[in-house]
Amino acid sequence: MDDFHHKLTQMRHAFHRDPELGFQEVRTKAKVAAALRDLGLEVHEGAGVVGVLRAGGGNRAIGLRADMDALPITEASSHGYVSENPGVMHACGHDGHTTMLLGAAETLTRNPDFDGTVVFLFQPNEEHGLGARAMIDEGVLEQFPIDEVYAIHNLPGAPVGQVSTRVGQICASESLFEIEIAGQGGHASMPHVGVDAITVGAEMVLALQTIVSRKMAPSCGTVVSVTEFLTDGQRNVLPGHAVLKGDARSREPEDRQAVEKFMRQIVNGIAAAHGVSAKVSFNTEFIEVINSAAPTDAAARVARTEGLETLPNRPPMSFSEDFAHFCAAVPGCFLLLGNGETGPHSQPLHAADYDFNDALLPIGAAFWAALVRDRLPARQDT
Repeated sequence: MDDFHHKLTQMRHAFHRDPELGFQEVRTKAKVAAALRDLGLEVHEGAGVVGVLRAGGGNRAIGLRADMDALPITEASSHGYVSENPGVMHACGHDGHTTMLLGAAETLTRNPDFDGTVVFLFQPNEEHGLGARAMIDEGVLEQFPIDEVYAIHNLPGAPVGQVSTRVGQICASESLFEIEIAGQGGHASMPHVGVDAITVGAEMVLALQTIVSRKMAPSCGTVVSVTEFLTDGQRNVLPGHAVLKGDARSREPEDRQAVEKFMRQIVNGIAAAHGVSAKVSFNTEFIEVINSAAPTDAAARVARTEGLETLPNRPPMSFSEDFAHFCAAVPGCFLLLGNGETGPHSQPLHAADYDFNDALLPIGAAFWAALVRDRLPARQDT
């Protein structure tokens, strides 16, 4: 392992030992800001951390984004840098994403042979879909205008360093729904006297399954899942109140809107049939990530030039990413980087025994630097 790789590995392990949840990344932000200042970059701290590297006199700018937050998971790993914060773990590789981007900042600072500006975006609270919006609402894109924006996420189970992306939709939306049913509770021996909320809720659960199976195109990729069924019933008490909670994923905004429409129709219809009241809330936490053609083609081209196995038209992913909000504001590309096919590097994201692959650190840093040099013209004074 060379000195730079070793430095990045030690940095990543330090982040891993000290994970912080979304909007609580106090120490993480301080470490990132200090590392950027040590490089001589212009640094701005707000909801996240922004580092700015200017070279030459060009007015073109690109943004590179990394996420910083961890998850409320108790780590089950056996390596020497396990989380020292009980119940909190970097189980999605954000420690690696942050380190790769800091490595790119160092690489480009050493040799700023491009003409333009790089904006390094270190984002909080990706896991709850709130961090990108917080930075955008704070005015980061007005204060640091960029022409394009990019983000990398590691992908367990894929070969180390394999780059995959696609033009168009690459990550699904996530909408959380809640259905509240108000019936009339009563004695379990006399169900006809009241209106049993659990029976009404069960009918709704079954009917909601027809949204995908009978109301959407078979290939649309939409998923509707009821994940919680809560009532105030007891062993001999029929519930008068029930709450259904769940999760809906869609690949297209039109499908997401259709799910909400059909859900409200089904709930209102069943409630009316039973003479109860029902209320639906449908909140989209993550919108779809839509990759633009020019930056996506550029990312694939640079990956091939760097000698990385490249899949330029991978299938869309079912998970969600709040990088979507950056892509909705600026042409962008979200790409995946293979984390490995064996051991903890192949464990699913959010698994308690998952680990980011340190072999990716120099690969990701070099890719970011090469992408900057591809998207910003070469300086004529170097």
